[in-house]
Amino acid sequence: MRIYNKVFSFFILLVGSIVLNSCDDKLDLEPLYSQDADSYFSTPADYERALVGAYDLMQTSYLNLWIGEIASDNAIAGGESVNDTQGLHEIEAMNHNAVNNELRSVFQFNYAGITRTNYLFINKDNIDFPGKEVLFGEAHFLRAYYYFQLVKYFGDVPLIVDKFLGADEVTTIGRTPSAEVYAQIEADLIAASEVLDWTVEVEGKVTKGAALALLGRVYLYQDKFEEASQVLEQVINEGPYSLITTTSSEEYTDLFSVNQEGNSESVFEIQYSGQEGGSYGCLVCLEGFAAVGFQGIRQYEGPVYGDGNSYNLPTQDLYEAYALGDIRRNGTVLNLDEFISEQPNAAEISYAVGGGGHTGFYNNKYIKRQDELGLPDNDLTSPVNYRLIRLPDVYLMAAEAFNRKNGPDDAKALGYLNDVRERVGMPEVNFSGEQLTEAIWAERRLELSGEGFRFWDLVRTGRAAQEIDGFTAGKNELFPIPQIEIDLAGGNWNQNPNY
Repeated sequence: MRIYNKVFSFFILLVGSIVLNSCDDKLDLEPLYSQDADSYFSTPADYERALVGAYDLMQTSYLNLWIGEIASDNAIAGGESVNDTQGLHEIEAMNHNAVNNELRSVFQFNYAGITRTNYLFINKDNIDFPGKEVLFGEAHFLRAYYYFQLVKYFGDVPLIVDKFLGADEVTTIGRTPSAEVYAQIEADLIAASEVLDWTVEVEGKVTKGAALALLGRVYLYQDKFEEASQVLEQVINEGPYSLITTTSSEEYTDLFSVNQEGNSESVFEIQYSGQEGGSYGCLVCLEGFAAVGFQGIRQYEGPVYGDGNSYNLPTQDLYEAYALGDIRRNGTVLNLDEFISEQPNAAEISYAVGGGGHTGFYNNKYIKRQDELGLPDNDLTSPVNYRLIRLPDVYLMAAEAFNRKNGPDDAKALGYLNDVRERVGMPEVNFSGEQLTEAIWAERRLELSGEGFRFWDLVRTGRAAQEIDGFTAGKNELFPIPQIEIDLAGGNWNQNPNY
């Protein structure tokens, strides 16, 4: 059994009523529009349904994957033309501004997730039932996740906890300093880790390991290396996870397949289903992982892969970053022409190049494959889960934390780094100090490219200006607050610097 994404309308507090809607009938919410705020949270099932609604906004992870790669030196936007998802092309060129559909979606989707978790907390004391503590542990994790997305994109953001805002409050609330937002994120993740178990019966539910690993990531983004080293090592030493040795690029790529969902390296996955469709007009309504189909090969006719929209195309720079013999190169980056040349029917294989840019490379971790198609339109219904937290990431975060903390433990850092390299057949390295730091950062690119982390790694380590074309220091570390959100807040929010 797994938790599938169910799409609800936003929880809306209007004259004491709550509206619940869904694109899916599995939750049996009939009759629609019939429950109000006073009566809704009256059974354990009500809380479970609301929690599923809070999980639901995680399905918008396709935006984090795209922006985390396209804003960096790892990928270009691609697509049919430069007007195909124009906001991604603006982000690629580093000329984005406060009018950008993708950035507004990030802002809206994450606040929608926060609203749904807050609604649970507002009604926390209505009834008691077995498992309530764990349910709210999951809600703590979800709220932390959504706020973490917002603070890393936008910096200072309004912090709203355990309440709804009335119409008169919306135009008076200000942006909360990011340090306070981070403090709330930490508190939520600590609360979650204290009540959640390492394993769960329902696939897709948050675990103790997920909460601690995300907490370690949050600490790392704030340069809290001592704290990060402690919680990340707890995940490594106490969690039910283990690294997987792979001996070929095919085996490495397979770690991201449907068949390998929930493998021993997986700490937390965002769940998707290929059983229900959606539309291009509402990507947030999808049950499937939109990134996979959109990153497919345009008008492709041939073996293994499926046709798609050629988004998020890896760069030559990324391809050349891998050492000869590193199986992760072809496991991560599909060199399409090389792949075609190796096929026995190469002359019969064809594809098209989009006007949004072409590099010859495709994201081999998350790409449409013929044996993983969802229901039509299968561009929108990939069943592949997004691996939000993988154990190699935990090892590399721990390596960095031990290397960069006061009183560094380079021996332990080096051990974790080499563990990640050894599992893919790469030789051990032997560095210390700043050389070790650089080696860990380089390894993060080799291990995690195509997964949406590169831009944030470059920003948090101060390397973005030297690695990203067009990046302006003092500006592009943050994205602009969407102008329409500033307007809706009464114009009382200052824009981020230099936008």
